[in-house]
Amino acid sequence: MVCLASALLFQCSYSQISGNMNYRNQVQYSDSNINIGTPAVNPVINENIISVKALANIKAEQYVAIFSITQVGGSAEEVNDLIDQRINTSLAGIKTMKGVEAYIDMISFVPVYQYNVEKKIFSKKTYNEVPAGFELKKNIHIRFTDPSQMNEFISVLSKNEIYDLVRVDYFSTTIEAVRKELMNKAKAALQEKVKNFESLLGESFTTATKNISDGYRVSLPTEMYKSYEAYNSSSMALSKFSNISQANKSTTSYYQPILDKEFDFVINPVIHEPVIQVMYEVKLTISREKEKEKDKNSKTNPLENKEINHYILVTPTGEVKNLNLLAKP
Repeated sequence: MVCLASALLFQCSYSQISGNMNYRNQVQYSDSNINIGTPAVNPVINENIISVKALANIKAEQYVAIFSITQVGGSAEEVNDLIDQRINTSLAGIKTMKGVEAYIDMISFVPVYQYNVEKKIFSKKTYNEVPAGFELKKNIHIRFTDPSQMNEFISVLSKNEIYDLVRVDYFSTTIEAVRKELMNKAKAALQEKVKNFESLLGESFTTATKNISDGYRVSLPTEMYKSYEAYNSSSMALSKFSNISQANKSTTSYYQPILDKEFDFVINPVIHEPVIQVMYEVKLTISREKEKEKDKNSKTNPLENKEINHYILVTPTGEVKNLNLLAKP
């Protein structure tokens, strides 16, 4: 019942807006394997990977809804007059609403054909394509700031036989500021994790070799809808019956945001409507292999770092010999 209530929220408040395109293009998303930045490094001996994942939920400030219109007619003049009448009547009602702008996007204008049969005495029938009219398609782009106005848009457009809501885009001017906030908070969280690792291992990473990578990812509400079919089929074994007519099951969709269970911290964690979600991940790879090799060499070769003085000995016969004498510590 929870999923069904979520799917029907659009009818009540219009704060959840998707579009008809999601009925065919369902996004199957799993938040259990998020790859924001570069791929994870394969673990090796004496290598530590420390990562911080952050999520921000941003409420949209502006929206753009796209409605599709299709008109057919017997002539080019007729089809243009009919679609212009529908659009102009709709715009007259929409433009009176506060903070609303509209734009008409031309999509296609093509002839429509039908087949005429040509009968011949000594051959089979021939089917010829002949022009039968024209088909004109346009889109209405409506820009608005209050999602509750969708109810008014649909009321005006439906009176002019415009029903197809293609999609709704979400926009926010604060994404860049949110990215910087995520980066700063993730930096502090990463430094705290490094200190904890140093404390657990009992050593410092100051002189260790380090590599760092980070990345952002933005998910829009239009991309985060899933299909949902609510029904309960009969429990009787269908193989016992020869003629079975099953009822058509209603399929709808619902908004499924990225869950915050795998993130180190979340900005604006409580959401009740579709939001723009910004993810940030930073990874720090610490390689301690060189440090351990250096310590090992200093212990096994105690003479390695000691100073060596070179002397030359000339014998009474004039022979020259090199003498390597170890200097006193």
